[in-house]
Amino acid sequence: MRLSEIKFHFQTELSDLYSKSEIEELFAIFCEHFLNLNKIEFRNSFENGLSVMDYEKFLNSVSELKTRKPFQQILGETEFYGLKFFVNEHVLIPRPETEELLELAINKIKGKIKNNQDLNVDLREPEPDNRKSETNKHFRILDIGTGSGIIPIVLKKYFPDAEVSAIDISDKALEVAKRNAEFHKTDIHFINQDYLNEDLDGIYDIIISNPPYIGTDESAEIEDSVKGFEPNMALFSPTSDALVFYRKIAEDCKNHLSENGMLFLEINQKLGPETLGLYDHMLSEGYLLKDISGNDRMIFGRK
Repeated sequence: MRLSEIKFHFQTELSDLYSKSEIEELFAIFCEHFLNLNKIEFRNSFENGLSVMDYEKFLNSVSELKTRKPFQQILGETEFYGLKFFVNEHVLIPRPETEELLELAINKIKGKIKNNQDLNVDLREPEPDNRKSETNKHFRILDIGTGSGIIPIVLKKYFPDAEVSAIDISDKALEVAKRNAEFHKTDIHFINQDYLNEDLDGIYDIIISNPPYIGTDESAEIEDSVKGFEPNMALFSPTSDALVFYRKIAEDCKNHLSENGMLFLEINQKLGPETLGLYDHMLSEGYLLKDISGNDRMIFGRK
């Protein structure tokens, strides 16, 4: 069977579920993954024949797409912040909003280092082999609710001298995170902990988190393709209080965020002012920031 026939199969089988442009994009993504075709090769390969194995891969992918399973889970990987990360049903698929949170954190940390504000590390671009310098590791980062480990891994690549720790309640999620950390040759201290019901240990210069923040009353607004395939425990607050994680983080800032330490949070866009208000007495300064779509999406604060 030729690639053009597989493309026609994609179009006919998925037309009721996806727009024409979405089908085109999905087909290109699977061609790149299964056949290692770049965009130019992809456009010039429609008359190429497929092996039986590749043909079956495409057929299986269409069957899974028809269930609304995210293509990232079908492939077992996704791209985030320009890097490849493994994903499965035990972790959230990274969103662009979290890239914005990381961009904010990286820029603020770089600025703090340049101003010599209590961070004893070298400032450098990420190194492919993650070589460490000889500076003392006084710079400590904590990621709360790490999931697939994307946040601590990216930060470790940008700041290789930092001591980076990451907490998650799910041992299955931490298996994925550890695989990603090993793939990227990053040394992360992963902690299997029920954050809401256990105490933190240590003091950190940076606390960052994208915790579950969707209220149970918002469940109807979430697409079935998300609720049906991604871990609900990573999406929805475990209580009727959508801000329960943010309250705990605010309390932990008292004893576990260093003086002049920084806080970065991704938040529920509907609860921006309420979330920021939790930190009025914990931080010397705090800001509610919008994402690229103009939604209240992030909090940046300094103790």
